[in-house]
Amino acid sequence: MPSPPHITALIVAAGKGERAGGALPKQFQPLGGKPMLAWSIEAFAAHPAIGALYVVIGAGQEEHVRGLKDIEIITGGATRADSVRNGLEAIAASGGTSKILIHDAARPFLSAAVIDRLLDALKTASGAIPALPSVDTLALGADTLGDTVDRSQIVRVQTPQAFHFDAILDAHRAYTGPAATDDAQIARAAGLRVAIVAGDPALEKITMAEDFTRAEAQLERRRTSRTGLGYDVHRLEAGAPLWLCGVNIAHTHGLSGHSDADVALHALTDALLGAAAEGDIGAHFPPSDPQWRGAASHLFVEHAASLIRAKGGIIDHVDITLICEAPKIGPHREAMCAAVAQMLALTVAQVSIKATTTERLGFTGRGEGIAAQAVATIRL
Repeated sequence: MPSPPHITALIVAAGKGERAGGALPKQFQPLGGKPMLAWSIEAFAAHPAIGALYVVIGAGQEEHVRGLKDIEIITGGATRADSVRNGLEAIAASGGTSKILIHDAARPFLSAAVIDRLLDALKTASGAIPALPSVDTLALGADTLGDTVDRSQIVRVQTPQAFHFDAILDAHRAYTGPAATDDAQIARAAGLRVAIVAGDPALEKITMAEDFTRAEAQLERRRTSRTGLGYDVHRLEAGAPLWLCGVNIAHTHGLSGHSDADVALHALTDALLGAAAEGDIGAHFPPSDPQWRGAASHLFVEHAASLIRAKGGIIDHVDITLICEAPKIGPHREAMCAAVAQMLALTVAQVSIKATTTERLGFTGRGEGIAAQAVATIRL
């Protein structure tokens, strides 16, 4: 029987998130092209110290986590504390763990540095939380201003919160106090020492609809512009269908290849993969694989685009140059731009398609084949 993981992460994603608005609970709403919950999952999965990852969701929310990999799903309870307790009990039933980090899905931008600081603090404390100092003047009051509060004694508490597993499990089992908004309250009620480590402004909680706008702007500041270049060549063959940029063109000759041989879309696929540093088309769709025989090349383009968007990337513009003596591309350019735009979920204004000849020089000049170059500009 395998030994239990030394360190486990538990993400709480069971809330309704009604204050954020939208058709979905906020933890499943898109942020940077993927569900907000996915950001926390990826942060923990990428950290070498985390051995297992559990996610607590609400009853009936299973459809929202289908397709998320490398996680164990637990059904939560009526309150946040109930959901965490359910998660802790499920982990204990599966063999337990040494240390646990409990995190709210509404704080998506978790850094490895925060995880490291928390785990380091557990060497001398039963628990640890990230926190930020309060920089504003604080005062008591509702309608009328009351006395100020010494802000040097106030911190803004964040998650994830780290604990020795057995200690926080016992604390949750014994807790009978008022509704707790975080696990540090429950730990302190059990007499545990909870250390404070430096938090991260990027861990601000997403609660309201306007917080999504702030988070998207935060992501935009992280992105850099990247460019990928693609090039491909296919031989012309009498009587074969001719596909260019996803459009079937009537011509005496078509292109020969394992798939539909759309040379422009193959070049575009490589440009997109290159911009995302995801290898080349042959690595994803090897010509030796029979399932791609005769395949429509828009599948390759859409796959490359999905990889970019899965990383939170944005495709800004693509430019394709076809190199051939015939057929004439001009009469088909509008349809080609529309087809590529549809594949990439772009506007036609973000797609450029043009053509040139080689003045009858080389294999394209002799009408033996068609070449294509493509450039893709993305932000990632």
